[in-house]
Amino acid sequence: MKSLQALLIPFLLLSLGTNTVLAQIPQVPSQLEFADLTVRITPQAQREIQLDVDAQFRNPTYFKVKQDRINLYMPIVERELRSMGVPEDLKYLVIQESGLIPDAVSTSNAVGFWQFKQGTAEEVGLRVDAQVDERKNIASSSRGAALYLKKHNSNLDNWMTALVSYQMGLGGAKAYFGNQYSGKKVIEVDRNTHWYFKKFLAHKIAYENQIGMFVSNQKLVELKVQGPVTMAALSKQLGVSEAHLKEFNKWAGNGRVPAGTFTIFYIKEASLQMEPAVLKSEEQPKKQQQTAAATAYKNSPVYKQANSYPRISGNTTKANQPNQITVNELDGVLASKTTTPSKFSDEIGLKEKKFLRLNDMESGERIETGKYYYTEKKKSSAEVETHLVLPGETLWSISQKYGIRLASLKSKNRIRKDSDLKAGMLLNLRETRKRGEDIPVFPITQPVQQNKTVIAATEAKPVEIAPPTRIENTSPVTQSDRVTHIVVQGDTLFKISNRYGVTVDNLKSWNNIGQQNIISIGQKLVIFKP
Repeated sequence: MKSLQALLIPFLLLSLGTNTVLAQIPQVPSQLEFADLTVRITPQAQREIQLDVDAQFRNPTYFKVKQDRINLYMPIVERELRSMGVPEDLKYLVIQESGLIPDAVSTSNAVGFWQFKQGTAEEVGLRVDAQVDERKNIASSSRGAALYLKKHNSNLDNWMTALVSYQMGLGGAKAYFGNQYSGKKVIEVDRNTHWYFKKFLAHKIAYENQIGMFVSNQKLVELKVQGPVTMAALSKQLGVSEAHLKEFNKWAGNGRVPAGTFTIFYIKEASLQMEPAVLKSEEQPKKQQQTAAATAYKNSPVYKQANSYPRISGNTTKANQPNQITVNELDGVLASKTTTPSKFSDEIGLKEKKFLRLNDMESGERIETGKYYYTEKKKSSAEVETHLVLPGETLWSISQKYGIRLASLKSKNRIRKDSDLKAGMLLNLRETRKRGEDIPVFPITQPVQQNKTVIAATEAKPVEIAPPTRIENTSPVTQSDRVTHIVVQGDTLFKISNRYGVTVDNLKSWNNIGQQNIISIGQKLVIFKP
């Protein structure tokens, strides 16, 4: 019971605390300032951009997690842009490119905060090798991005076209725009304006009033260290966990700072004026404990899995065209606007009835901008074992997220309608639940608002968690030389492989784990002891 509480408390603290700091969704104005430009937006373009703005706010849970990540990294991004003489407005591009996830990887193998391919990264002075990948370093990659954008602006003489060149390259931008915007200070955005700039404007409008509205009391600390040194050794000196240092320093290969002088990053409470030290739980103020729980949730497999699906591959620059991308390894397409299934299926060359059948939809439903839809039959099982239901999700949205047929999802869990779905349910995505077996549900503590900070309404009492039906004891279950390990918070494939003396590749092969190395809390891993 105690281990189960430790497993779920981080999720419980944040799951429902999603409506407290979110302001009213901002509306796209008819005119705004960007860099040194005046941008005028036609009514039709306003409506189009507004759909993208609305999409950013659609899931309050993810919005708040993303908002915290933005506020954590943005001071460094702004500083690096200023140091290179690049307008700070360009900072919203890093949100558009990666959502400020340090090890984000695109289908074209662009990596890191600013999504650099290796060749481009090296052109702007970033180190990319087995020991260091500066694309995953927020300061270095922001400097590289600023240098790249500044160089392109010096050729194009317009920050709008320079921004679009980030997506299509300098040559592509010159061919696309010619000289029509060179030196212009007033830009009109209409239906024909490049989609990448309109998406950028949506991110700027969505987040410009959210920066500074930090729901926690954290700051990202930068500390110069002399290598070679391991994260394990640094963690003892700094009073933070080794896993924490690895999470915020993914630029360091194999969790080791090589020879030379490097800057490492870690989080501490902004109110602390001393060097961080390990505090006993009972000595921590409530707010610090809650912040630590929130950080743990954002770093947990539950959050990472939820944000890694659907998995998109292929030519993402033409994602709204058929036969260009795959969604969870199935042919799919991105909706670039809200429309009807009839119009959308006609645009992508499918019969409406077939399109609706492939996506488990009814004819009266709407196609929503920014969502992915399948153009081939979904699978009967997902790649991962389970999914923990988050607030606001439906059976259909979960089936679309993982590319599993809606009927299969319902059948595996013996659940038929959304009214029976509850936040905290642990749904099966591969195995069919036994007849009469209850779906485990983890009750969620309702948070309250206090001084614009999300906290759990639990006072000093521990969170009470009802025992689930399905999750067994987390100790290994042995059957001759076969062991079943049940994933708990903090588990990684590397950690589990060390525990049992097997390789990560073995674990992935035995359990059909994809290249992203995603495992989820409650997932059963089969291990064959050597």
